[in-house]
Order: sequence, then C-alpha cells, then structure tokens
Amino acid sequence: MRVTPIDGLGRPELADFSRLTDVSLRRLQEPAGGLYLAESTKVIGRAIAAGHVPRAVLTRESWLPDLERILAAFPEVTVFVGDGAVLEELTGYHLHRGAIASMHRPVLPDPATLLADARLVVVLEDIVDHTNVGAIFRAAAGMGADAVLVTPRCADPLYRRSVRVSMGTVLQVPWTRLPEWSEAAPLLHDAGFTIAALALADDAVPLDRFAAEARERIALVLGSEGDGLSRSALRAADVVVTIPMRHGVDSLNVAAASAVALWELRPR
Repeated sequence: MRVTPIDGLGRPELADFSRLTDVSLRRLQEPAGGLYLAESTKVIGRAIAAGHVPRAVLTRESWLPDLERILAAFPEVTVFVGDGAVLEELTGYHLHRGAIASMHRPVLPDPATLLADARLVVVLEDIVDHTNVGAIFRAAAGMGADAVLVTPRCADPLYRRSVRVSMGTVLQVPWTRLPEWSEAAPLLHDAGFTIAALALADDAVPLDRFAAEARERIALVLGSEGDGLSRSALRAADVVVTIPMRHGVDSLNVAAASAVALWELRPR
C-alpha cells in the first residue's frame, strides 16, 4: 500500500473523506459518485472479502499494520495518514474506529437473480432511517434471511451509518433495489414467493400462526417508520401478518419487529 502523510487538507484526493457529518451531502454524493464509506478495519476487511474494491483509506499511523494485511491485494491504494486532530478537522468527527475507506460500489444484481435460489427475503419499503436499515440487515444476517430487497425510496444500505450499525452485514447479505410495486409484486410472485406484509389490520394473521403454516418461499415486507406500509404494498401482499402485543402497545420499532419476525420465520 502507498502510505501518504497528510500535508494539507486541500488535496483533491481527500475529498472522499471531507464533511462526513453533512448527511444531506453524503446522501447526494455517495450513490451518484459510485462510492460508499467503510468505517473500521473490520468493516473494510468484510467489504474486501465481499469483492468490493477500495479507492483510498484514511487512518492513524498505529493502524497501519492491520491495514497492511487487509490491503495486501491492493498495493496501488493510497493510505492517507494523519494524527487525531488532522483527521477530525478533515472528517468533522473523532475517528476512533481505526480507519475509514472509500470503496467503489459494486453493481447491484438483478432482483430475479437474488430470488432464484432464495427462500426467505426481506423487503424494505421506504425506510428512511439509516440506523434502522443497518439494524434490519444485521437481523437478516443473524436469522438466516437469504437476501434483502429495498424499494426505490428506501435509505441507502451503503450509507456510512447503515454499514456501521449493521456491523458490516450489509456487505455480507445479498441485496438489491426493487422496482415499483406494479413490477415488484409480479416479480416476487413469479419466483414463487408469498408476500407477507408486517402491519396492523383487522384481518391480520398472528405471526406465530403464519410461521406454523408450510410456505416454501416468503417475502417479508417492512414499512417506513412513520406511515408504515403503503396502500400499494398492502394491495400487493398475499397476507398481512402482525406481532401480537400486550399492555396497549400496538407495534414495535421496525428494526425490532424485523428481528422478532425473522426469528419466527427462520429456516428450520
């Protein structure tokens, strides 16, 4: 790897790492620029193991031995090194996880390819909180879901916070974006999936009863934090499933609900 001490914050090569606390700027730049940010040596290692290619790395000198091992296959990658004060001035926050890398985004697979061999998939409809997206990916990985599919307006799974909260599992669980429901529903049905919407409804089936029924392929649909699932999603669903609650509580946070539902539906 090419180790380069930071001798000035105006270098154009450092632009990937500047103003990281500006959420709206990152939302615009990361997808459009074909990059995402992997934070911590552990996450960088998982990204590379998943076949993703680093463009540049930012770190402190003490983390160079770890990075040398992780970046062994990428000797052309520049590793920018600075002290804590310089890194904080550049990024806008205290870099305490060892390193951060700008990574080239992989091309997303065709949804039909992911569905071909899957049995349990999670569909995220318009979930806007990156923390929730990351937590759902972590639950999907831990409970054995085969893939995650996100709608066009869902938050970016490769946004820095999503990657961090997921503990890097967004780099392990296959995922892609779905088209609108008018195309997504036939795609799921053609692949043999039962579309199960997790929502509140008078005719909703309790989760444990639904899980007990023999269904070969399930697409579990989770809705946005405020409004829940759209009418289009509910119309596309074959069944509405609910988690029975007590003490007047009507629902859980979407990430918590995903973990409960995926545990019940986990591969046996």
